[in-house]
Amino acid sequence: MEFLQLQYFQTVARLEHITKAAEELQIAQPSLSKTIARLEADLGVPLFDRRGRQVRLNAYGKAFLARVEKAFMELNEGKRELQDLAGLHRGSITLAVSIPRILPELLGSFLTRYPHVHLRQFIESTSSMKRLLDQGDIDFCISSIPIQGPDVEWKPLMTEEVFLLVPPGHRLAKRESIDLIEVKDESFISMNAGFGFRDLTDDFCREAGFVPTISFEGDEPDIIGKLVEQGLGVAFTPALSLSRISRPTLKRLRIRKPVCQRTIGLGWSNRRYLSQAAHHFQKFVADYFKKISTERL
Repeated sequence: MEFLQLQYFQTVARLEHITKAAEELQIAQPSLSKTIARLEADLGVPLFDRRGRQVRLNAYGKAFLARVEKAFMELNEGKRELQDLAGLHRGSITLAVSIPRILPELLGSFLTRYPHVHLRQFIESTSSMKRLLDQGDIDFCISSIPIQGPDVEWKPLMTEEVFLLVPPGHRLAKRESIDLIEVKDESFISMNAGFGFRDLTDDFCREAGFVPTISFEGDEPDIIGKLVEQGLGVAFTPALSLSRISRPTLKRLRIRKPVCQRTIGLGWSNRRYLSQAAHHFQKFVADYFKKISTERL
């Protein structure tokens, strides 16, 4: 079994078409077919069901592909580890987040301390972050819902209260606290579906006994605050975002029932090699949120 055979097999498995795979690999189609046939002979089982040039992974092929992808991931991680140990670059970190409002201050502070580290960040949903961790495409994710998986670690960083924002003149604006069921008939201005905070607030409403009516979905807390101020609905907001919503006329209501809190955490894959820069980032993030939690006490 040769490394090149495995590369060819991976491409054919992804495209499920011999001609298209040969074009991508820039080799002759008969040569590709013979390479796959030799691999199957070495393994003693067919990996594809064939219909002309169209092929489809069978049960053997799917099982073998999972192993091949793990092997390639380990080789790539080994290359990254050696480059890090040899000092071939100053360090790079890839980060996915579902809480974009924390990025400027957090990342700015980190880069001030470690100016030679290269940072790449993505705004992703919880399900996308889980997939990226499983595939080894990112070093870390920061989310408000735990990311779970056999190779995934998720460390809680801080827990904060979630409030309800209502516009000036709202029937509840003179109150300090409410039970969530009291706003079951209101229109909600909400985060986009699929993001951790939206999943969390939908769960709050279900626990209170209703399904929220969503009149607007977005991902910018200040825009959400403006829409609430205009009387277009009410909105959940975590304590971390309150200081960043510059709408002094909005009324913040504490929610008595159910308990509304979110826990922010840092996730990473045990299968991915963490560079020295990544270890520095891991500690920096933990210290950053510890400081925020202390300041809020």
